[in-house]
Amino acid sequence: MDIDTARSRRLAPLTTPTGLGEAAAKDISAALTALLADVFALYLKTKNFHWHVSGPHFRDYHLMFDEQGDELYAMTDPIAERVRKLGGTTLRSIGHIARSQRVLDNDADYVEPHDMLAELREDNGGLVAAMRAVHSACDEHGDIATASLLENWIDEGEKRVWFLFESGRRDRG
Repeated sequence: MDIDTARSRRLAPLTTPTGLGEAAAKDISAALTALLADVFALYLKTKNFHWHVSGPHFRDYHLMFDEQGDELYAMTDPIAERVRKLGGTTLRSIGHIARSQRVLDNDADYVEPHDMLAELREDNGGLVAAMRAVHSACDEHGDIATASLLENWIDEGEKRVWFLFESGRRDRG
C-alpha cells in the first residue's frame, strides 16, 4: 500500500455499510444518540440518589436505585454500538452528553427521598416515551433489530416506573 492510500484510509470518515439506507441510518442514529445522552444522564442521577438517599427506607431505596442504575448503564454500550452498526457516530464526551440530554440534572445538596422517587419516576417515564418514539422511527424504516432492543428496554423502563410509583405511595392507614 502506498503512502497516499494509507493516508486516505486514515482520514476516511467512519462509515459502516447497512442495508437500511442513508435516511434510516441518519434518522435512527440521531434518535439513538439523543436517547443515549438521556440514559447516561438518568444513570448518573439515579446513582446520585443512590449515594445520597437517607431516612427510614434507606436500605430499600439505596438497593433499588443501585439496581435501576445498573439496568440503565447496561443499555449504554448496546445503544452506542447499534448507532455504529447503522453507520452513524455517537457520543464522544461528557460535554456531548450535556449538550444532547433531555433529562434534567439534579445538583441539589439534599433531596427528600420521596422527591427522589417522584423525580426518577417522571424521568423514567419520559425515557420510556422517548424509546417509543425511536421505536416508531425504526418501524418507519424497517429496522427490526433496533426495535427489538427497544422493546426489552421499554419493558425494563416500565418496571422502573412501577417500582418507583409503588415505593413512593404514602401509607393510607
